[in-house]
Amino acid sequence: MKAVVIYKTKYGSTKTYAQWISEELNCDVFDAKDITVADLQKYDTIIYGGGLYAEVINGVHLITKNIDALKDKKIAIYTTGITPLDCRGYYDKLVVEKNFRQGVPEFVKLFNFTGKMILDELSVVHRGALKTLKKIMSAKKDPTDMEKLLIQLCDADGDFTDRAQIKDLINYVTNV
Repeated sequence: MKAVVIYKTKYGSTKTYAQWISEELNCDVFDAKDITVADLQKYDTIIYGGGLYAEVINGVHLITKNIDALKDKKIAIYTTGITPLDCRGYYDKLVVEKNFRQGVPEFVKLFNFTGKMILDELSVVHRGALKTLKKIMSAKKDPTDMEKLLIQLCDADGDFTDRAQIKDLINYVTNV
């Protein structure tokens, strides 16, 4: 198996996972800006990672816009975010809808990892978005459990990355 890990990161957790996966698989790793679809043709397995921003996987268009050219590859896509993994069902449906308009092809498997959110490191845009989201959700008369969770997550501050989370992805790509 000749594998490659590609990532697009804003705050670093996606890159951290890319490096861990690359170490486990002893394979190449590239920032998405440094690789083309033509470069991907020499690999059997492609692992793409991107952070989740409003359910959109950062930079995943490298894969989704070229899915026909990559259909003979084994593809794993991982996302990073701060939503607890046991609450991801809600998001996963939205992530698929927003990123895979035709559905997830059978040769693509999705994985979710917890990332980090260091409030002092966030861009002005992201801090503003969190403040707005918290204000909107807090103003609801009878918020759902998911809306209550979103309010709490707006104040999350820390690094939630965990190398153990890559185990299922590693098993997927190494099983023929």
